[in-house]
Amino acid sequence: MPEPTRPDPTSTPMMQQYLDAKAACPDALVMMRMGDFYELFLEDAVEAAELLELTLTARNKKDDNPIPMAGVPYHALQTYLPRLLAAGRKVAIVEQVEDPKLAKGLVRREIARVVSPGVVLDEAVLDTREPNWLAAIAPPDDAPDEGARWGLAWLDVSTGLRHATARASLAEILTELARLEPKEVVVPRQPATLHGDVRRAFPKVALALRDLPASSLETAASPLEAATSAAADLVLDYAKDLHRGGELALRPLVVLGPDERMALPATTVRNLELLRSMMDGGKKGSLLGLLDQTRTAMGSRLLRSWLLAPLLDRAAIQRRHDAVQAALEAPLLRAELRDLLRGVSDLERLVGRVAARVATPRDLAALAASLERVPRLAERLASADVAALEADPTARPASGRGPLAALAQDLDPVHALAVEIRRLLVDEPPPTLKEGGVIREGADPDLDQLIAIAREGKDWFEAYEARLRDASKIPSVKIRFNSVFGYYIEVTRANLHLVPDTWLRKQTLANAERYYTVELKEREDKVLGADDKRLALEERLFTGLRDHAASFGARVQETAQRLAELDVLLAFAELAATRGWVRPTLVDEPLVDIRGGRHPVVEAMLPPGSFVPNDLVLAPDRRLVILTGPNMAGKSTVMRQTAIIAILAQIGAFVPAEAATLGLVDKVFTRVGASDDLARGQSTFMVEMTETTEILRESTDRSLVVLDEIGRGTSTWDGLSIAWAVAEHLHDQSRCLALFATHYHELTELASTRDAVRNLSIAVREQANDVVFLRRLIEGGASKSYGIQVARLAGLPDALLARAREVLENLEAMSVDPDSRPRLARGGKRPATWQLSLFAPKSESDSSPSEPPPVAPATPDRLAQDLRQLLAVDPDELTPKAALDLVYKLRAAVQRHDGRPAPS
Repeated sequence: MPEPTRPDPTSTPMMQQYLDAKAACPDALVMMRMGDFYELFLEDAVEAAELLELTLTARNKKDDNPIPMAGVPYHALQTYLPRLLAAGRKVAIVEQVEDPKLAKGLVRREIARVVSPGVVLDEAVLDTREPNWLAAIAPPDDAPDEGARWGLAWLDVSTGLRHATARASLAEILTELARLEPKEVVVPRQPATLHGDVRRAFPKVALALRDLPASSLETAASPLEAATSAAADLVLDYAKDLHRGGELALRPLVVLGPDERMALPATTVRNLELLRSMMDGGKKGSLLGLLDQTRTAMGSRLLRSWLLAPLLDRAAIQRRHDAVQAALEAPLLRAELRDLLRGVSDLERLVGRVAARVATPRDLAALAASLERVPRLAERLASADVAALEADPTARPASGRGPLAALAQDLDPVHALAVEIRRLLVDEPPPTLKEGGVIREGADPDLDQLIAIAREGKDWFEAYEARLRDASKIPSVKIRFNSVFGYYIEVTRANLHLVPDTWLRKQTLANAERYYTVELKEREDKVLGADDKRLALEERLFTGLRDHAASFGARVQETAQRLAELDVLLAFAELAATRGWVRPTLVDEPLVDIRGGRHPVVEAMLPPGSFVPNDLVLAPDRRLVILTGPNMAGKSTVMRQTAIIAILAQIGAFVPAEAATLGLVDKVFTRVGASDDLARGQSTFMVEMTETTEILRESTDRSLVVLDEIGRGTSTWDGLSIAWAVAEHLHDQSRCLALFATHYHELTELASTRDAVRNLSIAVREQANDVVFLRRLIEGGASKSYGIQVARLAGLPDALLARAREVLENLEAMSVDPDSRPRLARGGKRPATWQLSLFAPKSESDSSPSEPPPVAPATPDRLAQDLRQLLAVDPDELTPKAALDLVYKLRAAVQRHDGRPAPS
């Protein structure tokens, strides 16, 4: 369809309504209710038709300027809305705000709500087990001082959770955003460059522009407060503007300092597969997928939050460990508590919908049913302390409460609210108010009277039908009802001759006639009037109940938070019981001492008992481990499991090991694998170096660093040089605890030059041309990488593998041709049989490959020959060992020409 010319906005009253709504929300797709459809027009229709795969039609098709139009059935809105939000679009819903039957002229319509990817309460859109973050960035002012900060705030409209933090640079803010994975980001209109920076970093995230609201920045006590206040105001102002007609169930703002949680960059989250598998991007196969044994949606979301923000407070971590330990030691109680939690609905989001005045009758019923489980949960938690004290009277903590009873301390059942909901609502309410039947009989006398009229009316119509049948002698006479014609008497054509003159014709059909009587009409008015009044009264009673429930929002939210914590801790105990995880010991000094450590996800995927556990120690006197061994031997698994165990310990979980003693880690950095970032114009090697730069800049002596194959994206000597220098920097400057996996065996020599470097390798067993991976971590470095053996396992042809071995032998022996090039190609010049040396023999007969050439006497000609030989050497093609040999031989030659004896 060719691009249409925009019609005159005043062409029709209906189009004027649409254009007024569009003017109010120019960045939204406007969906306007028209009868049984939500319609879109003009550019919105064209875009929606493409996104939703709708048929694009037009109004005024016969005109020169037809208006593009597309629509969806009103009852299918919840099917199409998620697809628009997933595409990053904002949607304005325009509803009819008056009864079409009572409207004079065009039905009045207004914007009822505006939803966006970050501002939405619809259950069909939200993932029950993930937060739905709306984030906002606040830059420093135009003339920032040295202490100025960038602000970041994030809000989940569906639960009311709010957080804010501040960082010194936009790069740090973008790193935090990558970890949070918000659905939408709000940025100020100025500076305009910020829009591009965010868009490039998050091309698939919805971006909204907003004027920075006026706030009390002048009274801020610090740059941190100024930054967090600005960001929090920005995100809240945007959410409130979109969220019309109700309130937001907001929790108190939590301001997080940069040092309150373990730092987990987005690369670490991705490389360790904390949230999703790198295989398919799904939750299955990730650490979260394994850990999530929770019984409630709010527990699942809290677990995700804990996993992304491990604690740095040792006492707080140990309180979680205490609760897990207590639950682990009480298996029957743990099972009962988890069964009780299974019946608890998503209280956090129920409160959000109640506050927004969009909660349904079933929402309130679920709220009451969930609150009714709280007293039993609190009672059983308290009983755990009684049982523990009976077994060990000395077990009472200083606070007087055990770890499980402490969880029950804030479990407010909000009894009055649950009672009121049960008093008013029927046991199983319908999903909406549309048909009534929501309020329990006996709850309101006026409603009871209207219900009685409706019930009596039904009986009256049945009796009246029988009277008409007897009086008219028409056996098939029926009294029926529809919403258009009301009540009527229906008679088939075969019996029309029996119809009395007192019956009044109402409608003619193909095979029947419809009639009414004065008596029927009077009863209809009475019954229908009562029914309308009943529906209106039920709506008022329900609305009042919903408003009443909203007043308890803060108390219910607090209970929801405690239940979510209980759910996660019980899930940790369940994992410890079923998978044999142990409580880690936390110490103050930097330390990773793991005995029998296992990778939890890999172990879960293997047959029971087949995973090979390993011991590992990192400490100040052995803080850098150079890890060598062949591909597929298990180096990456060992490294990843070490980082995962540290994270698990600091979120309060037990760990997959026989024993673990760990110091608190402030940051976990990983650099495992890399790929091109074409959007930013970065090659694989550039991505690798960028990530490595961040690690070197940000790591501290309390950090844990996991590096795999640094320097593999460039030439061998460049890569080895970079890897060597990076390892030295980690040891000398960062002084962090680090695992450095590499195929550069030369790096094992660092152990002879740095006191805190240790060499470990993965044990293998050679069998002819095959290699068996033992998966066992042992002291010492590997002598080779077994790449050809691994290639054989992958199925490369035997002839190719034989040639690869020949080339490898030549490279390892540094066999060269007469022009000092590595002897790889066959044919051409006759190859030399001596090894690479600065002082080559004059001919093959002068020396054998197994014996070094004799040292020639010192003569001017010999000196010139030595220099020519030196110029023929390519330094970039020398291994470190060959270069060292070259230095010794050069030193001997200089001493010889200088007349001094060469060293023995």
